[in-house]
Amino acid sequence: MRQTLLKSGSLKSQIPDDGQAHALFIFMNAYEIVFMEHSSQKNENRAYPLKGYRILDLTTFLSGPFCTQILADLGAEVVKIEPPEGDLSRSVPPYFIGEDSAYFFSANRGKKSVAVDIKQPDGLNLVRGLINVADVVVENFRPGVAARLGLDVDTIRGERPEIIWASISGFGQTGPWKDKPAYDMIVQALSGTMSLTGEPGRPAVRLGIPAGDIVAGMYTAIAINAALADRERSGHGRFIDVAMLDGLLAMLSYQSSYALFSGTSPQRQGARHDSIPTYRSFVGSDDEELVVTANTERMWKGLCKALALSELIEDERFRTPRDRLNNKDALWKILEAAFLTKPAAVWVEKLEEYEVPTALIKSVPQALDDARAAGRNMIISFEAANEQGTDTKVEVVGDPIKFPGAEVSLPTSPPSLGSANERILKEWLGMSELNVEELRAKSIIHCRPSSATKSK
Repeated sequence: MRQTLLKSGSLKSQIPDDGQAHALFIFMNAYEIVFMEHSSQKNENRAYPLKGYRILDLTTFLSGPFCTQILADLGAEVVKIEPPEGDLSRSVPPYFIGEDSAYFFSANRGKKSVAVDIKQPDGLNLVRGLINVADVVVENFRPGVAARLGLDVDTIRGERPEIIWASISGFGQTGPWKDKPAYDMIVQALSGTMSLTGEPGRPAVRLGIPAGDIVAGMYTAIAINAALADRERSGHGRFIDVAMLDGLLAMLSYQSSYALFSGTSPQRQGARHDSIPTYRSFVGSDDEELVVTANTERMWKGLCKALALSELIEDERFRTPRDRLNNKDALWKILEAAFLTKPAAVWVEKLEEYEVPTALIKSVPQALDDARAAGRNMIISFEAANEQGTDTKVEVVGDPIKFPGAEVSLPTSPPSLGSANERILKEWLGMSELNVEELRAKSIIHCRPSSATKSK
């Protein structure tokens, strides 16, 4: 420790000559250094509450990878098991960074890739070995597929009751539809979500984001965190069953309550609200769109004043929220005509003067530019190898979960196929270089040159 202290000229110059004082100085500074190192480590762990947990990711495409990316962002060590040809999402067109799709980059940061031929007995045994040392396994096979592959969850949980096994599927592990294949658009259709989306009188449309996949991934991440907390108390793991359809049914929110209570079917929403007629979009004179969410009496009055329509406040047709809902068509006709007299940005400025919540409808690039300017690390970048083999900057959306006061480092780039084979097999399974080379020679494990390096 004294050598450590003496490396700093400033510390050396402060060491007293007196022996007892010198010993006390050494002790106090050693304590300070240990405390600072411990505090730094503690502060880092506060940013990564799942640090130290091992997640084995057997998922593909989106619902599962989105879930495990959340866990990786929270500090867990996520090992992505891939077939020799890689996760199919690596090849989704139209945009590629080197050999990997931009689609793949959206849901796989912070992970490590191990490419295994699970159809070979040695490959299956390898995955079983990794399961035996993992805290959590996440998979999104159809019910029964994992067992047919040789990974029977009941057997595994019987051998390791502390393991947490999370299964994401389209329709759950039980029920009449459990064996049906499912994709995001299928569950959007079956959940009623698409019936609400689009303009009244027009055909239903798919949401512009893959809500069925994303919601299932989020619910699974929540369940895994709950299961880990429960395991700390009980010592036992859990089997987690999350269905994409169930997730979207839960997201129907008040629309499901309206339907259950009234027995009627909610209609296409367009850019409007079923209950609040002043919660909708409008078009300005420049054809740009804005949204207004005047959902209180104060905001309603502010909307009228901003539009120079104060007479509407005392209009018998619009006095109360119920009046405005009952006479929404007449109200919309007045408001739409008023908004067409000025550009949308002018109306946003005017409405904000009256503290009426409002916003321009941004394009995706505009929204991402705003996020970059906000400085909340919602746009992060990596250096990745392009098709020419040179590094190029790749940007993705970052983690929305923030822990103020905690030290955060940017996650690593999505992994190239099989790039962590050797490291994980040595660290998790204690294999030797010879063991790894034998697996490589038998084509049990696979890898290809890196298409992504460290984050920047």
